[in-house]
Amino acid sequence: MSHCCEHPEPESEPEPDQESHSCCHEHASGETVAPSAGAKYFCPMCPGVESDHPGDCPKCGMALDRNPSWKAPLAVRYTCPMHPEVLSDRPGDCPKCGMALDVVQVTAGEEDEAENAEAQAMRRRLLVAGILTLPVFFLAMAHLVPGIGHDHWVHGEVSRWIQAILSTPVVLWAGAPFFRRGWVSLRTGHWNMWTLISIGVGAAYLYSLVALLFPSLFPAEMRTGGGVGLYFEAAAVIIVLVMLGQWLEARARGRTGSAIRALLDLAPPTAWRVTETGDQEIPLAEVAADDLLRVRPGDKIPVDGILTEGTSTVDESMLTGESLPVTKSPGDSVSGGTLNTTGGFVMRAERVGDETLLAQIVEMVAQAQRSRAPIQGLADKVASVFVPAVLVVAVLTFFLWWWLGPAPSLTFAIVNAVAVLIIACPCALGLATPMSIMVGVGRGARAGILVKDAAALERLEKVTTLLVDKTGTLTEGSPHFSLVLPGGEESPETLLQLAASLEQSSEHPLASAVVKAGAEQGLALLPVEDFASTTGGGVSGRIEGRLVLIGKSDYLREEGVSGLEPLEATAEERQLLGETALFMALDGVATGLITVSDPIKTTTAEALADLKELGVKVMMLTGDHQHTASAVAKTLGLAEFQAGVTPADKIAEVHRRHALGEVVAMAGDGINDAPALAAADVGIAMGTGTDIAMRSAGVTLVKGDLRAIAGAIHLSRATLRNIRQNLLFAFLYNALGIPIAAGLLYPFFGTLLNPMVAGVAMSLSSVSVIANALRLGRVRL
Repeated sequence: MSHCCEHPEPESEPEPDQESHSCCHEHASGETVAPSAGAKYFCPMCPGVESDHPGDCPKCGMALDRNPSWKAPLAVRYTCPMHPEVLSDRPGDCPKCGMALDVVQVTAGEEDEAENAEAQAMRRRLLVAGILTLPVFFLAMAHLVPGIGHDHWVHGEVSRWIQAILSTPVVLWAGAPFFRRGWVSLRTGHWNMWTLISIGVGAAYLYSLVALLFPSLFPAEMRTGGGVGLYFEAAAVIIVLVMLGQWLEARARGRTGSAIRALLDLAPPTAWRVTETGDQEIPLAEVAADDLLRVRPGDKIPVDGILTEGTSTVDESMLTGESLPVTKSPGDSVSGGTLNTTGGFVMRAERVGDETLLAQIVEMVAQAQRSRAPIQGLADKVASVFVPAVLVVAVLTFFLWWWLGPAPSLTFAIVNAVAVLIIACPCALGLATPMSIMVGVGRGARAGILVKDAAALERLEKVTTLLVDKTGTLTEGSPHFSLVLPGGEESPETLLQLAASLEQSSEHPLASAVVKAGAEQGLALLPVEDFASTTGGGVSGRIEGRLVLIGKSDYLREEGVSGLEPLEATAEERQLLGETALFMALDGVATGLITVSDPIKTTTAEALADLKELGVKVMMLTGDHQHTASAVAKTLGLAEFQAGVTPADKIAEVHRRHALGEVVAMAGDGINDAPALAAADVGIAMGTGTDIAMRSAGVTLVKGDLRAIAGAIHLSRATLRNIRQNLLFAFLYNALGIPIAAGLLYPFFGTLLNPMVAGVAMSLSSVSVIANALRLGRVRL
């Protein structure tokens, strides 16, 4: 990473474009990256440019945007309830009475005075410039008003000098940031709208100034009606309109980060820690893993953890999009940022700080909002040649009007060349994709759909086939123990005890069901030696000197186990009921069968119907037995499924679909799904699954609800449609606006585009793109 720091001399008042004390960090690789956690500002046009302070981008000169995922460190004050004049930055006892200090003030650090000063300075510039420009505009256009248009004072020297005096501070003071940004763009070679505006306004102002001071330099045909025509009003009005557009654009861009700011605000500033001496209110940053925390009715849950005492209902809609509160009892997990509604409880903190689900969601959304979709490449290619092409067109316009235009040809040449420079808007092209991505990703986050990057969101639109794992995706993923069927001399209790002891080291949901059943029956877990796990097969280990194996019949057969045939016949009967059979062997001999059931999610049928309506084919892939898979597929009406598949088989199916020209999405929640999630065009992980699956996927569904896949596809299609609308508007605007500004309509209708009108159009073009992107925040999923 290369660092570029600029430290210009401080000015008498804060400027909107001020670069003092701003260190901008530009990633030399040129790759698009999200703002780092500590980066407070970034450039929306130049990937990788970050700063700790407000100012302008050192590459393109555009005003830096505030990073919505940045949050100031908490500043906490403590006071004595008996002596409020006592204030401290640390907890402790009151020096007057010895009473423990309470938290009195929690703020997001000191106010960002520089940022507030910038906003005030921009409003002040806009207000002053507007007041000065109004009389300039009136004097310049007075000749068009009936009754006074031919008065001497309209064309007199006093009027001309008033226009010059009033427009000069507008151009040189209010417009100074634009010229500075234009100079930066020229100096760095990153030509953009500021290049065009500074050249266009500068040309109009300098031409008018020279015409006022040295009229004899111009041809006689140009000195009519009191002197050479002036365009001070064009320069001043363009500055005011561009400033107004920048102000509107900044407000609109600020709304694109509302999703992240809403997520950040979910976390409460303090928590109540349970101690031996009573409950103590502490800052959220001081909560540590294994702390016992009390959550009262109506409070937000501070961190992720396990409920240890009490029962309640928790509103998790802010993270999952599910509107119904969820009942929580001891042993259930709770997430930071969710809202406790009816009852109070005590929880044990597990994940704190950056490890909480809320923090991970904020980080994922921030990364995705700053990533670049492949469709952005088209706009980038056009933008790279756009400004040079506009400059060429402006030069050609100038010389063609000077050579072929009517008298005074020089005036026509200057006015039309300035109009070309002003109306061109590369920002509309540059903002078309990132604004839609920011709003779309934020909309998904509010619905519990987390997109890792913009490329995944774009690929999701084209998905034709969805491969889904059964356990945890179509089913609840929390199997329930059914029964133990001995096949030898061992009792059901002994088999269950051995199985629970061995499965306690496994992460598979089926293992959890067996371990839970053993605990419910009060069976003591025995120590295990030489534990081994075979993905897609089973587990093995030694317990009290005996070799125990649990898993699929094929796995046990490969391990040399004998006597499986009678158990397989029994297992088939249970599998036809939709249950999963786990075969068990002791010292190489099949000794029993454990069956578990995993209920189908109540929302699965509705989700599959939504996907069918979207034209997406769904195929179930499961490591379960053929009979169990067939029973589930029949219940759900799935025409395609594969049973007994391994992780390698899932990858092979992804590749087979690719060979057929299909765009494949894979949905799963386990470690065994991670390779296929990575191989698919779009990997979709259930948020209720493993961390490895979520890291391998491009999309994570916080709730683990299959209906959200249909919602994600809706979101992808809406976002890409919005991007195409923005790009189409930006292309058409420039394709039509530039020729009209150059005078294309003049030979046919005698119409020319006033540079002031060009300024209005240019300002509204970027605002229109952003306003269209903001519509995504209301899209129905």
